[in-house]
Amino acid sequence: MKASLHTLLASGQTLIADGGMGTLLFARGLARGNAPELWNVERADDIRAVHQDYIQAGAQIILTNSFGGTRFRLDLHGLGDRTAELNRAAAQLARAAADAAPQPVVVAGSIGPTGQMLLPYGTLEFDEAVNAFCEQAAALVNGGVDVLWIETMSDLEEVRAAVEGCRCVAPGFPIVTTLTFDTNGRTMMGVTPEQALHTLNEFGVLALGGNCGNGPAEIEGVIERMHAANPDTVLVAKANAGLPHMEGDRAVYDATPEVMADYAQRVRQLGARIIGACCGSTPDHIRAIAAAVTESS
Repeated sequence: MKASLHTLLASGQTLIADGGMGTLLFARGLARGNAPELWNVERADDIRAVHQDYIQAGAQIILTNSFGGTRFRLDLHGLGDRTAELNRAAAQLARAAADAAPQPVVVAGSIGPTGQMLLPYGTLEFDEAVNAFCEQAAALVNGGVDVLWIETMSDLEEVRAAVEGCRCVAPGFPIVTTLTFDTNGRTMMGVTPEQALHTLNEFGVLALGGNCGNGPAEIEGVIERMHAANPDTVLVAKANAGLPHMEGDRAVYDATPEVMADYAQRVRQLGARIIGACCGSTPDHIRAIAAAVTESS
């Protein structure tokens, strides 16, 4: 069932977002180093099944399989000329799964970093980044997403480029942005939670927060600091399922569904309005998070 993020937030309830996409695709046979976005056309049934499993687990927000969907990232796999096709397909698959759900489900178009450093730290021009994000956002909107979801960022200038890219397509379209605070409470580029909150609020995003990183405790600290800085901001928490360790060539994360359920209760008390999970998480983790949030409501 189609839903508006604005409407769901206006209800006052704590919303449940989905968990890891890559984690489940690796379990289904995606080879490391290959582009997950190619599965949107080559193994669409697998992508559709992941969305359906998260919806059945209680997710009210599902993210498209387009995290690495900028032309810059797809070029690394020789797929840059298929940027529009792969992002549009990602949106259409999630849209179909959400529309078939018996409950309201929001489709969020996932937009990750370009993988390049902006000037003066790297060689990427700001306008080049804007154009790349604009291209991706256009395809996601064309495919039917309800909100554009900029995630796993570390550089506020890249976030600004992504926001501008999204708004070049649809000026009034809702945008959510999360950064990764994985370096002693800061992003890799030194951004603090307070700095991120202030800047992203200036950008006029609908919601903001933290994702990925070093596990639940880190995200809890980020949400606590952001909420203290501005209690009125809609905050997003999507922590990794603990820390990974290698078993053969496979990364295994150490946080059980029960651990993530406890995280969900704590981060809700600290001020998060949208709670989900990231790397290492599965529908079982989201099911436990949804149950824990319901119990504490």
